[in-house]
Amino acid sequence: MVLGGGGAKTAAHLGAARALRETNITPIRWIGTSMGAVIAAALATGEDPDAILERVVAVTRKDALQVSWPDLLRGIWGRSIMKSPPLRQVIERIVPARTFADLSTPCTVTAVEVRTGKEIAFGTDGEDAPLVDALAAACALPPYFLPAPVNGRTFYDGGLRSAVPIGRAEGIECTCVVAIHTAPGFDETGPDVEMPPPLIRGTDTAMGWLMAGTVEIQRKQWDLTPGRPPLIWLRPISDRSAMFAADRTARYADLGYRAMMQALEEMQ
Repeated sequence: MVLGGGGAKTAAHLGAARALRETNITPIRWIGTSMGAVIAAALATGEDPDAILERVVAVTRKDALQVSWPDLLRGIWGRSIMKSPPLRQVIERIVPARTFADLSTPCTVTAVEVRTGKEIAFGTDGEDAPLVDALAAACALPPYFLPAPVNGRTFYDGGLRSAVPIGRAEGIECTCVVAIHTAPGFDETGPDVEMPPPLIRGTDTAMGWLMAGTVEIQRKQWDLTPGRPPLIWLRPISDRSAMFAADRTARYADLGYRAMMQALEEMQ
């Protein structure tokens, strides 16, 4: 299971996991980035997806997004828009484990090293690190949050390099790889769910296009590379500018459930 980023839209991963549990399908590896990394780690504990969803739905915008006024008042010289500690506290609420060793299923999460721009994996087949540190790094999306420290280096959101990190599934012996794409895409439709200030909107749009292009390239590469397991690709949501739409998490979980059930029916 490869879980993409997308903020609030990653609740779809929990709906998909519920569909798998109802059909007695057990993932052998969880891989995720950005908020998808948080959901992947929570599911890797073995806890019921609905119990995790209850905690996710309980998270409000105010819980995770608290403006760093000193930085904001510095204008273009500010370091970030939001405070980082509240986001970390939300991650700790969602994921009860504190080390990768506490997880019952192997889990890999990704972040981007600030100094080199390289995608770095933590957990299974990657560096060991305190779990919450790695998850905070995976979610440190600029300009909203400061880069997060892990093992003496600093990291930004893993979605900047691979918003659906299917490359990390290469070489894993399995029946198939299920990738759930909740990150920005060129297929996004309808009006913006949220309308940020113009400068932030421009940044979000540019990053979203870059993420969408990278995802398309990586998906095509998967299909063109011999020997890889079959790829089941789910795109349950195409809402535009919904990264912080906390009031929609229950709806997004339902969309993920429906998309996974439909994929399972088609497989049969």
